[in-house]
Amino acid sequence: MFYDPLLVGITAFLVLIFLLAITVPIGVAMMLCGVGGLAMIIGLVPSLSLFGTTVMQSVVTYDLSIIPLFILMGARASRSGLSQELYDAFNAWLGGFRGGLALATVGACGAFAAICGSSVATAATMSKVALPEMKKYRYSDSMATGSVAAGGIIGILIPPSVILVLYGLLTESSIGDLFIAGFLPGILTIIVFMIVISIVTRLHPESGPAGEKSTWKQKLNATLKTWAITALFATVIGGIYFGVFTPTEAAGVGAFGALFIAFSRKRLNREMMKETLLETGQTSAMIFTILIGAITLNNLVIFSGLANALADFVSGLDMSPATVMLIILLMYLIMGCFLDALAMILLTVPIFYPIVLDLGYDPIWFGIIVVMVVELGLITPPIGMNVFVIKGMVQSVPLVSIYKGVLPFVIGQVVLIIAVFLIPEIALWLPETARAFR
Repeated sequence: MFYDPLLVGITAFLVLIFLLAITVPIGVAMMLCGVGGLAMIIGLVPSLSLFGTTVMQSVVTYDLSIIPLFILMGARASRSGLSQELYDAFNAWLGGFRGGLALATVGACGAFAAICGSSVATAATMSKVALPEMKKYRYSDSMATGSVAAGGIIGILIPPSVILVLYGLLTESSIGDLFIAGFLPGILTIIVFMIVISIVTRLHPESGPAGEKSTWKQKLNATLKTWAITALFATVIGGIYFGVFTPTEAAGVGAFGALFIAFSRKRLNREMMKETLLETGQTSAMIFTILIGAITLNNLVIFSGLANALADFVSGLDMSPATVMLIILLMYLIMGCFLDALAMILLTVPIFYPIVLDLGYDPIWFGIIVVMVVELGLITPPIGMNVFVIKGMVQSVPLVSIYKGVLPFVIGQVVLIIAVFLIPEIALWLPETARAFR
């Protein structure tokens, strides 16, 4: 006995919300809802057959190899001492100003994101480097933890970004264009966050006192020590920009480059290889589990006609495209308070993407602005993944103090999102110029 497809689709999403509320892992919950809903529409045997095909295609697709390769690059780079060198370089230039250590933290987070691609990993790595220094100079708990948590969110915007890779695969958009498009908004995020720190420390000087000033020789020496990460980033992203590599090839080059850096610094040993491969395997398995669940649920969306029904409903509303887009972004902002960034992208993009195309918006621009909104979810209550990462690093700091520290950065990020919404060229200018070199 088969049921009304649209009703099944709506019911499946209600069940999904319930499963998430009782803490069923997001990937498993999406698989259960997807397979169960399809069984009610096309039958149990066809739904299981389709699920098996989905699993097989997800793990053997060439394009998806970019994910473990970039994760491997970040894991190797983080164990090569690059995070400390980045922080030292930014501290040499900015540490002597009021709030300088926080400014250096944000700058180092942005630079480390260029080889990491994960916000949580960026926040966790930089907290080990930056928080002891800020404690030494008696920074307030809110400024110290807030700057690290906020700086970490840049990890999913500045390329290479796993989130942008998955968005590109889901929408069949150019991953290279997405990487290049995320670069300028990522740089602007760093600048905006530094402005936020300057304003807060001007209003409350005791929250971020100035550190020691460095001589020009110290600044130069600290900067020269960052040659490895500069060369790695330039090779990977420059290769994509000028069309030398495909994104997947660039990921392989980056993973090998990070291995070479570890070898040249005598950090390459059996334990390091074991840890990086284990981390890559665990993280990739988590991502692929959620991806398989999302594709399974997307199959249900297609068979149930839910996406078409939603698109017809939106097109029938007497609202401008800009208003509809604002509603979609507001929904992302609300969901970001409860859902993981990766799960949110995989769960919602297949539904919203056709609507966005019908409204006439550029898919590359939509990917960037969605990632910027999703970033907010990493530092907003009640979940705030980066906030909980920092809390785990400094148990003595109350959770309220960390959220108080990230609040000014949330405001700054909202202002930047509005700017990218009103001026799409902020995200689209670099990809358009890159096409001229290909």
